[in-house]
Amino acid sequence: MEDRLSGVSDDARPRLLLIDGHSMAFRAYFALPVDKFSTSTGQHTNAVHGFVSMLANLIKNEQPTHVAVAFDAGSTTFRTERFPDYKGGRESTPEPFKGQVPLIREVLDAMRITHYERDMIEADDILATWSKQAGAKGWQVLVCSGDRDSLQFVTPDVTVLYPVKGVSELARMTPEAVEAKYGVTPERYPDLAALVGESADNIPGVPKVGPKTAAKWLAQYGDLDGVLAHADEIGGVVGQNLRDHLDQVRLNREINHLLTDLDLPHSPEDLAVQPWDREALHQVFDTLQFRTLRDRLLAMMPAEDREDAPADAAVVEIDVLAPGTLGDWLAARRGQPIGLEVRGSFVPGAGDADMVALGDLEGHAVVLDLAQLDPADDTALGQWLAAEDAPVVAHGGKARAHALRGRGYTLRGVVLDTELAAYLCHPDQRSYDLEDLAVRNLHREIGASGPAGGQGALELDLEGEPGAGADLAERAAVLPVLAAALESDLKDRGSYDLLTTLELPLADVLEGMEARGVAVDVEMLRELECEFGQQVQGAAQEAYQVIGREVNLGSPKQLQEVLFDQLDMPRTKKIKTGYTTDAASLADLFAKTQHPFLEHLLVHRDVTKLRQTVDTLLRYVASDGRIHTTFQQTVAATGRLSSADPNLQNIPIRTAAGRRIRQAFRVGEGYETLLTADYSQIEMRIMAHLSGDEGLIAAFRSGEDLHSYVASRVFGVATDEVSAAQRSKIKAMSYGLAYGLSAFGLSKQLNVAVGEAQALMDDYFTRFGGVRTYLHEVVEEARATGFTETIRGRRRYLPDLTSDNRQRREIAERVALNSPIQGSAADIIKDAMLGVQRELDARGLRSRMLLQVHDELVLEVAPGELETVEELLRTQMAGAADLSVPLEVSVGRGQTWHDAGH
Repeated sequence: MEDRLSGVSDDARPRLLLIDGHSMAFRAYFALPVDKFSTSTGQHTNAVHGFVSMLANLIKNEQPTHVAVAFDAGSTTFRTERFPDYKGGRESTPEPFKGQVPLIREVLDAMRITHYERDMIEADDILATWSKQAGAKGWQVLVCSGDRDSLQFVTPDVTVLYPVKGVSELARMTPEAVEAKYGVTPERYPDLAALVGESADNIPGVPKVGPKTAAKWLAQYGDLDGVLAHADEIGGVVGQNLRDHLDQVRLNREINHLLTDLDLPHSPEDLAVQPWDREALHQVFDTLQFRTLRDRLLAMMPAEDREDAPADAAVVEIDVLAPGTLGDWLAARRGQPIGLEVRGSFVPGAGDADMVALGDLEGHAVVLDLAQLDPADDTALGQWLAAEDAPVVAHGGKARAHALRGRGYTLRGVVLDTELAAYLCHPDQRSYDLEDLAVRNLHREIGASGPAGGQGALELDLEGEPGAGADLAERAAVLPVLAAALESDLKDRGSYDLLTTLELPLADVLEGMEARGVAVDVEMLRELECEFGQQVQGAAQEAYQVIGREVNLGSPKQLQEVLFDQLDMPRTKKIKTGYTTDAASLADLFAKTQHPFLEHLLVHRDVTKLRQTVDTLLRYVASDGRIHTTFQQTVAATGRLSSADPNLQNIPIRTAAGRRIRQAFRVGEGYETLLTADYSQIEMRIMAHLSGDEGLIAAFRSGEDLHSYVASRVFGVATDEVSAAQRSKIKAMSYGLAYGLSAFGLSKQLNVAVGEAQALMDDYFTRFGGVRTYLHEVVEEARATGFTETIRGRRRYLPDLTSDNRQRREIAERVALNSPIQGSAADIIKDAMLGVQRELDARGLRSRMLLQVHDELVLEVAPGELETVEELLRTQMAGAADLSVPLEVSVGRGQTWHDAGH
């Protein structure tokens, strides 16, 4: 189809995409659940995610040549000066939405998309001006806006993309579509709106005049001026209503007229699509912690459009070795770092490898099909992998070790793991994919150029998978080069020692723990599954009896109808779909009402979670009767380990039913008992050490109960006279202070007045002033340096500490308070694990570590070794850090994990 003005086909002429920023951001906010999108620092991101996702879809689907976004500069405009009630009926901005628009602007900057706002002017006016300018040039224009006022500048060249559902479904409002829906042409739409009004903008219309009546009048009299000129001729109630509201209609038409002649700093030609700034995208997505969306956007970037793409892509030379010559290839590179990549299954306890690639710093690689490996080469590979003095570079070395273990190999010489190194450099990042790291650090795309080894390399691929060996070779060859770049970065950040003396050695320890697994009583788990299932049904029936009917207890919509309509309970927090039915809100509602339906509903939810936990555990029981979890070193920004597949750190321990699940974990055959050990109040001990507060240090050195000791000083009573309520208040406050707890937060936690909570905090700081000084200084130091640091030197970078956005700044301040304490606790337990393993090996003991759950270690003790293992466990854990207060360790023993608790 040719453009009617220029005679140029639609595909050839410029295509301008314009977006109403605040309109789309608000729609995104309400389209996505706020509680499902937030960073580890607490920053809400649902509006950002929805907006960027919509933007990505628009760019992908519409293929614009030019793009821009307009934002509202504020609530005061020339329209509010003429009509103070303009948009006055809108609810206040939701607190979680605040701070998200600046983040959207950061993403736009990284994508090099122009965004603009102007005081006293609305985004619609900016869009209208750009649309008119581009339309006059014969361009195609697409305007994405949820404001119906934008329909007035629709033309054959300008189409409004109007959101119908959320931000995913858009209606294409062409001149024909506008007329079909409203009965008027686009240029007459503001006349219709002036008569009908616009509730979203708090613009009152003529009473009883709807779109059909207004459209009929406009068709009869030509335009709004014609309608007003003939107002006396219009009969009936609506005619009288029109005559009573003539001034309001004229004001409405003045207000809804969009400006099309603004003097803007950017012309349509200035809005051309630019190559995105890949590094800037990484930085903002690191902050937002968007993994999937990051991958999606980066996948949309054509290589030729990337500013940072290398002019000459690196080429991998695949060496085709004669049988029996792998040893020579390795000997020629003795002492040099060799990249190792493995293809296979990385499941702990059930790993396997079928292909291995090795790559050197010069871009040479070999690919080894393990099923067809020459015996001499197999021996050479095994010896090289097991040699501690053969420097290996891997990405996710622990997982590769599991795969190699399944083939009978032992991996020992990893000197740098690029995944762990990247994590230490960027601990708040969600993903550390090798392909992504290669682009960020080397400006090199894996797979972009292809290997130079010719057909000889491809012959090594497994049947039916051409190219697999070539891809593996390129990954292996990039590893030594990437390692050098990351090593430099680690040293600049003061984190290289943390990698080599803590994280890398720990990866070996964790690999052994994962491979061993922990024994479980499968029959007990099956009995629990059945029992919890019956309890779920019983709780549901009890709930049904209370309300006299059956409903889906897992449906928020049906629960809202029962709770707030049928039972007329007090409303919880307002959300888009009604009122929230999340766990915390329902628990609070039950505390207020004590309603039996809620009692049974909460029991149903709790037991359902227990049944799901047991179901998951049963799925992960391996053929050896043990569960092999995976410990993740790169998930928590504080340095804490996490557990996955299955998660053994979330098995409930505070309830009797949850503790019964722990009874299913038991000592394995050939071993005598389980031994557990954990730290007592380790975070408070670290607080005492870091703050140097003499009172807090004295509390720990006294040997008395910490919270009773502190409470006695705060409340001015003897230690043995501290009440349970006083101790509880001090405990809540002591731990809360390390998380930036405010007087308001403490008041809610303790269910007391804010004034009482503030007085409690003031009294606390009067007695323990060193804590107040530390909490202030740690934030100010982090603001000056840009990061916090643990006792061990683990850094967490917090750029938001200097943000102009108050909400983001306050969140970063809370993180700055907590990270040194929680991170130091994580480092201490890791050092303890290394010490325990070192002693077990040095003494030739058969006993072995199985699990780490936060501050707790679980060991399986061989016959006759109990006293020795308990002694070394206490010694190594207590000596894992040199603090100004003692590290107290509690130890328990038993046939099951539950019985070994203490």
